[in-house]
Amino acid sequence: MSNKDVPTQQFNSLESWMRACADACRPELAQRWHETQAQDARSGQRRVHYLSMEFLMGRALRNALDALNLSGDFDAAARKAGHEGSAVLDREADAALGNGGLGRLAACFLDSMATLGLPSFGYGLRYEYGMFQQRIQDGAQIEQPDDWLRAGSPWEFARPEIRYTVGFGGRVEADGPGSMARRWVPAETVRATAHDMVIPGHGTRRVSTLRLWKASSTMPLDYASFSRGEHAGAAQQRLQAERLNWVLYPDDSTQAGRDLRLRQEFLLVSASLQDMIARHLAEHRTLDRLGDHIAVHLNDTHPALSAAELMRLLLDEHGLSWDEAYAHAHKALSYTNHTLMPEALETWPVRMLEELLPRHLEIIYEINARFLAEVAAKFPGDAELLRRVSLIDEQGERRARMANLSIVMSHYVNGVSALHSDLMVETIFADFARIWPERFGNVTNGVTPRRWLAQCNPALGAVLDKQLGDQWPTRLDDLGGLVGKGNKVSPTLIKAVQAAKRSNKERLAELIRRELGISVSPDSLFDVQVKRIHEYKRQLLNVLHVISRYQAIVANPQAEWVPRTVIFAGKAASAYVAAKSIIRLIHDVARVVNSDPRVGDKLKLVFLPNYSVSLAEVIMPAADLSEQISTAGTEASGTGNMKFALNGALTIGTWDGANIEMAENVGREHFFIFGLLADEVQRMKNLGYDPRLYYEENARLRAVIDAIGSGQFSPGETDRYRALVESLMNRDQYMLFADFAAYCDAQARVDELFRQPALWGETAVRNIAGMGFFSSDRTIREYAERIWRAPLNRA
Repeated sequence: MSNKDVPTQQFNSLESWMRACADACRPELAQRWHETQAQDARSGQRRVHYLSMEFLMGRALRNALDALNLSGDFDAAARKAGHEGSAVLDREADAALGNGGLGRLAACFLDSMATLGLPSFGYGLRYEYGMFQQRIQDGAQIEQPDDWLRAGSPWEFARPEIRYTVGFGGRVEADGPGSMARRWVPAETVRATAHDMVIPGHGTRRVSTLRLWKASSTMPLDYASFSRGEHAGAAQQRLQAERLNWVLYPDDSTQAGRDLRLRQEFLLVSASLQDMIARHLAEHRTLDRLGDHIAVHLNDTHPALSAAELMRLLLDEHGLSWDEAYAHAHKALSYTNHTLMPEALETWPVRMLEELLPRHLEIIYEINARFLAEVAAKFPGDAELLRRVSLIDEQGERRARMANLSIVMSHYVNGVSALHSDLMVETIFADFARIWPERFGNVTNGVTPRRWLAQCNPALGAVLDKQLGDQWPTRLDDLGGLVGKGNKVSPTLIKAVQAAKRSNKERLAELIRRELGISVSPDSLFDVQVKRIHEYKRQLLNVLHVISRYQAIVANPQAEWVPRTVIFAGKAASAYVAAKSIIRLIHDVARVVNSDPRVGDKLKLVFLPNYSVSLAEVIMPAADLSEQISTAGTEASGTGNMKFALNGALTIGTWDGANIEMAENVGREHFFIFGLLADEVQRMKNLGYDPRLYYEENARLRAVIDAIGSGQFSPGETDRYRALVESLMNRDQYMLFADFAAYCDAQARVDELFRQPALWGETAVRNIAGMGFFSSDRTIREYAERIWRAPLNRA
């Protein structure tokens, strides 16, 4: 690819420019993909196959231009044609293949797999619509289809020659008289066809592949029905197949939604495993060493059916014995857990598996019988242990436990931060850790510094280039060089970092003015909490502090307040009533605060709708303060916390998830840590936590709750937040009341430091300098060496 491939002024519209640039990149990406696949096939080395229901990729053009060393040529050509390069980039739609941290982590991993030269495939589904487009109407979240493919994707490579049949329902038969082999006869089949996205590495010609499956009917039109005039019925099978790709995470509060979710998960695992086996046979001719050549990684439990499907394929389709199939599956499979909350561990009713996947249920039963026999031999007489670890929960409606299945069939199970991994083996998986202590470990998450600093924050990137050279995006440990001899930080460097932060704050302030009509000052402290709206992430605790601060300002407007702009963004799941109520409360409080002349610029509250990767790329470089305030022991890791700190934000947070390792690397004195520790949370719950005691004893908290409950922020509908207030007063599952006073004290420390710009700036630089460990490159190296046993071929 050369400079002449970059589009010139003949392309007038920004949309045309964006597509022409993507088209110019495609041939080189395709060439690199061909070279990588040929090299991997020749080498015979182990490949990693990363299965995830989410890959939140964001926009791809800037990443491709950077990887192909064309960013400078692109910017120059755009200016010559009278365009701003950023305006061209903004014409690309976000690839809406994910919802939050799980999908964004998977995207970072693909970037690092390519950059490190790891032989790898990501496998997912080609959703036509993302989770949803979030609109706000009268303060309430409204969900609309996220039609990200409305104009097609310039980054897809359709692969019609790569397709597999996936079945549902039907019956299981013996494979011939007297045979022990079984044969599944599905009642329905769909065809899964591959669509590839090529993920380029940086500083290498290596790439990774994201293979997305699109379902279609094996009989797209019932011609006889159509001829009879039954037009809707004639297309029924086509619609049944296509709905599998309509929406990421259909609402599973209904039986139809649960049915669709299970079908989506099986489509992913069946097509992906058939593809892996076909590729292995093409390269190695036999299945003798399948487990040595493929690593299959389960990103949470959504792909857990891989265990049963891999066994089925090897037993029924390829004629292996049980012991042979199990040995291959166990050697290949590994599993990452992402939650400590038992209620979040996925289970499926046995009746649904019996109806949709009858052969897989048989296999799960057989895995369970052999596993329980092993446990019973090792721990004789412990019936309660058998009940707890069984793959089938027999209490109430019988349900298959997907996490248990993943653990039993995997050779390694990891958590995603040190605290999470410790708690994982002490709490939810304690029984399994007792059975197989060697099977559990930790790999702390990381983020790609290419997208999450170099690309989204070019102002800060230029400062780092000048200070450290231009190799830091692939050697993030170089950031440690920002702190000089004698543990000193250069005043010149502090000013340069502050100047970059100022320009990013001005960009975000303009976006807020343009999108919301709210004027915010870049001189104010930008206090940011952006992530999925969930009670355990405690956006509500943040709102309680905002209300308390508002009340204090109104009581004493002449005090020397540190001006603060509090910024929220995030989506609530469509059926999550409490989370949607929190979004409504944020808007109601914002309406009151932002219109009160006694407050003025001392406090502003904004909610930016439709949170996405692209919006995050504007928000994170501009943040002064990063809110990471989950109840201790509930956040597995977090990656937003890493992105904020990498871009020079200071963290206010609980001793939870990756906050702990970040504070240890940066220096706890440079974090605003507050609140109960995980063991203290558990101890208080065990003793009987009573939130009303905190309400009665803390006048500041009482004033906030009374204001919400009395309808001060919802005039005309005083009961709007009755359920929210009652939940806090009577239950407060995530212990907001217990942490409220400590949170307010930590916010006072934030104010005090922000009043000292030079010291705040120095602390920001120290945060950046301490983030070298949190590159996804380091994370992938650990996975490759300790879990996947796969080679890195950077070239």
